[in-house]
Amino acid sequence: MGFDRIDRISEEVRRALDQIIRDEVSDPRVGGTWSILRADVTRDLRYCKVRVTVLEEDKRKDMMAALKSASGFIRRELGRKVDLRYTPELIFELDVNIEYAAHIQEVLREDEKRRSAEDTQE
Repeated sequence: MGFDRIDRISEEVRRALDQIIRDEVSDPRVGGTWSILRADVTRDLRYCKVRVTVLEEDKRKDMMAALKSASGFIRRELGRKVDLRYTPELIFELDVNIEYAAHIQEVLREDEKRRSAEDTQE
């Protein structure tokens, strides 16, 4: 039952963080195609692990550095937008699951081509 509450809080924090970063962070390194995939708030509401994906590989390092340097500002704005007892400390992590899934899909596609080529030879 308590996990449902934490899940709702995590989703609300994710939405608020997305809005804050898009609208209020003026760092030029924050740009390109990015998305916040998850925000996992701990049960005591003290920490929040934010998983960010950046599609442009060359912008990942700069984007993560910008988010880490602006984490204090983002946390303050989060405290204003989301009414919680504690505003969680933000821990930004790069998530490469989308890239990994695309790689796996490409490997499977190549394997399917190889199998169909073998079937036509027989």
